[in-house]
Amino acid sequence: MTTKRLRILVLTCSTRPNALGPAVSQWLTDTLAPSADLLGADLVPLAIGDLGLPFLDEEEHPSTGVYGHVHTRRWSRIVDEADGFVFVTPEYNYGMPATLKNALDHLSSEWAWKPAGFVSYGHTSAGTRAVQHAKQVVTTLRLVPLGATVALRIADVMQGDRVAPEARHAEAAEGMLAELARLARALTPMRERGHAASVAGPLPGSYARPLGPDDTAEVTVLQRCCWMEEAIVNDTLAIPALHESPADIRAWLADWQTTGLWRDGRLLGMVRTRRTGTDLHVGRLAVAPDLRGLGVGRWLLRLAESAGEGCGRIVLSTGATSHRNIALYQRQGYVLLPGAKEAGAVDLAKAVAVAAAG
Repeated sequence: MTTKRLRILVLTCSTRPNALGPAVSQWLTDTLAPSADLLGADLVPLAIGDLGLPFLDEEEHPSTGVYGHVHTRRWSRIVDEADGFVFVTPEYNYGMPATLKNALDHLSSEWAWKPAGFVSYGHTSAGTRAVQHAKQVVTTLRLVPLGATVALRIADVMQGDRVAPEARHAEAAEGMLAELARLARALTPMRERGHAASVAGPLPGSYARPLGPDDTAEVTVLQRCCWMEEAIVNDTLAIPALHESPADIRAWLADWQTTGLWRDGRLLGMVRTRRTGTDLHVGRLAVAPDLRGLGVGRWLLRLAESAGEGCGRIVLSTGATSHRNIALYQRQGYVLLPGAKEAGAVDLAKAVAVAAAG
């Protein structure tokens, strides 16, 4: 599971002039700033009124993801990039504002498997009936509402013209954020599996997605596990993958096209590719030791090779006495090259098949 910072959208839902929403949102983000930093989360304030969303005006159903209007595409990007939400909402006539319902209805898959917290405000009920109304809608969109909420009774939080909630409200807000952060990280595999950049993997419940610098910690652990066996087989510890620092790995993750295979938050395997001239270089093909023999390595290799269109050949290397690796590559059509570039290693290559003209 990636260790990147969480992006939490704090959405002010009321658009009524002079509403309390902006002041409540400001209090919330100011109050939670220290806790958010400790939790590895960034709070991103946004007002529905600034989005320019009309009542739903798309011709296609939101579930298609086909958006004809600029305002919808912008809203889609904002929601897709978020890892969770805090809706700051008043209660209007026993329900949530129409502006929030409309903002939710504009999109579909972008909401899925993300936690949703609520900060409500109102008079007698402190806005709690708006939250109950909203929860019925967000669960349909596969948002996951929190149990923890913050409910502000207007008479209790106003000091003159100023919004000044009590210490108990701040404590409730911190508890809500802590729950939201835990749930956002726990739901990460669910979100990633359904993302457009992910593909189904070879094992039940697994999926592959691009790796980036935020995945440095998981890649570091996988390399240590996989290349220790390589070191034993080749009787040497002079293997770069065993000595790279997290900073080294972060650097090459930004430079190579790397794909990781995941399941339930665990990095099961990876492979990286990079083009040099007419060659596609494949490297760091790794499979967790307990998953060897299940075809995962072959699957990752084929996935890497699919990036070779337009190249003349695919080149890779392994330890000179890693006979199992060499046999695997030879079964996939690779041949040994003379004169390895690195001592104690062998280089292999195979030509890229050219598709026949239609």
